[in-house]
Amino acid sequence: MAFVGALDQGTTSTRFLVVDQTGMVVASAQRPHAQHFPRPGWVEHDAVEILENTWTVIGTALATADLTAADLAAVGITNQRETLLVWDPETGQPLHRAIVWQDTRTAGIVDRLAGGDPDRFRAATGLPLATYFSGPRATWLLEHVDGLRTRGQSGGAILGTVDSWLLWNLTGGVDGGRHATDVTNASRTLLMDLTTLDWDPTLLDAMDIPAAMLPQIVPSIGRLGVGVGPLAGVPVSGILGDQQAALFGQGCHVPGQAKNTYGTGCFLLMHTGTEQVASTNGLLTTVAAQVAGMPPTYALEGSVAMAGATVQWLRDELGLIGESAEIEALARTVDDNGDVYFVPAFSGLFAPHWRSDARGALVGLTRFANRGHIARATLESTAFQTHELLGAMRADSGVDVTELRVDGGMVDNHLLMQFQADLLGVDVVRSEIVEATALGAAHAAGLAEGVWAEEADLRATWQEGGRWSPSMPVEERDRLTARWAEAVQRTFDWA
Repeated sequence: MAFVGALDQGTTSTRFLVVDQTGMVVASAQRPHAQHFPRPGWVEHDAVEILENTWTVIGTALATADLTAADLAAVGITNQRETLLVWDPETGQPLHRAIVWQDTRTAGIVDRLAGGDPDRFRAATGLPLATYFSGPRATWLLEHVDGLRTRGQSGGAILGTVDSWLLWNLTGGVDGGRHATDVTNASRTLLMDLTTLDWDPTLLDAMDIPAAMLPQIVPSIGRLGVGVGPLAGVPVSGILGDQQAALFGQGCHVPGQAKNTYGTGCFLLMHTGTEQVASTNGLLTTVAAQVAGMPPTYALEGSVAMAGATVQWLRDELGLIGESAEIEALARTVDDNGDVYFVPAFSGLFAPHWRSDARGALVGLTRFANRGHIARATLESTAFQTHELLGAMRADSGVDVTELRVDGGMVDNHLLMQFQADLLGVDVVRSEIVEATALGAAHAAGLAEGVWAEEADLRATWQEGGRWSPSMPVEERDRLTARWAEAVQRTFDWA
């Protein structure tokens, strides 16, 4: 039996999975890392803490399965995508905390670059100018870290998203680690041309970023290097940004198939094959994956900043629940939302609105409202945002999705999943393995090294783990979505 490892470095934790050839998880280990909020709107991570956690979870998972590195045919990497790091390649030390994808400090740079046209770079990149993407973060670092530009131009500092940091360290670090990123992560920077799959000199000039600091762009599926330490001798053979990894792990390899991941944020992707579908409805055109030697495939994506993170806020900042899992029981203490709507625009609103100035709003409160209504409104906010995304996706692609495959930590919440099916009017289908993101990284690496011969073999391993069918009357759905739209408007009014 062949085994493949998957390193899943997410926004709140790092996980390592060992998957066998049948697609089943045989071992898993996970460690959280700290979230740093030095100023309002700023979100940072400690790259050294993430790396230390990475080595720990690899060793723990292998020990749990009574395996060693020699038992792994390959390892794949998946990661939080737009989070940016800068480090010294001679010492391996970060030169600033990682700036997380939720961070909004680059709003002024984004406005300056846009000059009133947020779609200035969309034709080349498939993306609007927004604080979500990592290119302007590089500009911010170069403008605010003393001496960084000079160091970068002379080879004393390099930039990369989290996958680059991990790949560099896993393949040797200061002793010759590879500085590269795959096409899916590069497609989220506002710096890569979607057609050429290269860094675009015009975009680098616009953001004043030295090309020498950036990693090499490589295919998602293919050997990238050989591991060291706990992964000594193991081929590192796949990198996919977390949402593209989930699309791959859900077996969505065919145009028109779609998945939604309910994690810290919420991310809906539809595979569009080798065609780049330009969005006129606030979505993103992004790379889905690329096998070495093959043309890339693309996807339409809608991104929501706050999903599971909203439940964490309810737990940690408001103290309405003690554990995240308690929210479903609290929400079930009421029959409906009591006309209470919660728009969690803590980092502004992403697709399809792209309003970085929006701020969160809890609207519709009366003396009738209680803790249960707020809990229910919190859950429903994720479903409402997904409904907006799927509507935009239908308009852009002309495709009516017949079912939505779902994964991530929130899919164990039956109340949310049923409400989601009701709003969308299509079946919501959960995969047997909830952590499809890590599974996608394993699939990519295993495909590269021949553990699986072709994508059809991967689809054969996918298993359904739950299904919810819509039962809400259309009139009620229309009433609820209209009220949600009114609540969203309040977040703009406040700004």
